[in-house]
Amino acid sequence: MRLFSWNVNGVRAIEKKGFLNWIDSVSPDILCIQETKAHKEQVELSLPNYPYQFWNSAVKKGYSSTAIFSKIEPLNVKYDIGICLLYTSPSPRDS
Repeated sequence: MRLFSWNVNGVRAIEKKGFLNWIDSVSPDILCIQETKAHKEQVELSLPNYPYQFWNSAVKKGYSSTAIFSKIEPLNVKYDIGICLLYTSPSPRDS
């Protein structure tokens, strides 16, 4: 099994820099990306070889966020770790 994890610092930027070609060449079974800085509906990303896709976006658009793309169906998916204070209320950096 090949699992890749990558801090992309903006998924929309890497789309323009050969991301899809890279995915095709390395073909991980599971790809985890961090710092997507986008909600799923803001990205036109076509990865048909990865039928299991999970996005977890920050409340404020353009902040943090993660996505997982998998060729393998997960046994279970959990979006919350029980900490409700993460990016749910305004932060000093929001002003």
